[in-house]
Amino acid sequence: MQRLRLRFGRGEEVRFISHLDIVRSWERAFRRAEIPVAYSQGHTPHPRIAVAAPLAVGVTSEAELMDVYLSRKMPPQALMMMVRSQLPAGFDVFDAWEVGLGIPSLQSCLAYAEYLSQTGPGRSEQWVRDAISSLLQTKELPWHHSRGSKVHYYDLRALIADLWLIGRYGRLCALGMRLRCGAGGSGRPEQVVSALGFAEYPRSIHRTRLILQGELDT
Repeated sequence: MQRLRLRFGRGEEVRFISHLDIVRSWERAFRRAEIPVAYSQGHTPHPRIAVAAPLAVGVTSEAELMDVYLSRKMPPQALMMMVRSQLPAGFDVFDAWEVGLGIPSLQSCLAYAEYLSQTGPGRSEQWVRDAISSLLQTKELPWHHSRGSKVHYYDLRALIADLWLIGRYGRLCALGMRLRCGAGGSGRPEQVVSALGFAEYPRSIHRTRLILQGELDT
């Protein structure tokens, strides 16, 4: 048995597919590449594949992490090359490495996600800097969103670890943000943009990094 960790991306071509469809795309790619993926036990065995954090529909990424368990060992770079040719357009795999079988799951180790959001229009650079400064100085920011018939209430400020202006390009502002991502809740970039005072939904959201527990301390 072997456990490999992959870093992959989702581009514009597939940014509107669901998390479930992302997983299914990888399962098909592994099968077509004849990768010896291990299966779970029980009445309905399924491939032992675990993605760190679901990627919201419409969001692109260069930082997704996935663990795949293999029934026999193979070099990580060989897996990466074999599966790359079987992935649909819009997906790519950037790196692969071996991790210990006994370490905690990706989902339980995830601490933060970093994003690049382009938003606007019509706000000056100073206005954005002032809005960011005001938000970061806020101790609590009550927020809610609806999911189906349920309404979820929480403190949005507690989910924002850092927020900064990357630059202003034409009428759009590029914002960087590090949001908490874990069992205690996950920050959503579009909500942060709204909290800053932008009326429009971001023009684009791109996940640039997933940070596991302890990585910021090293």
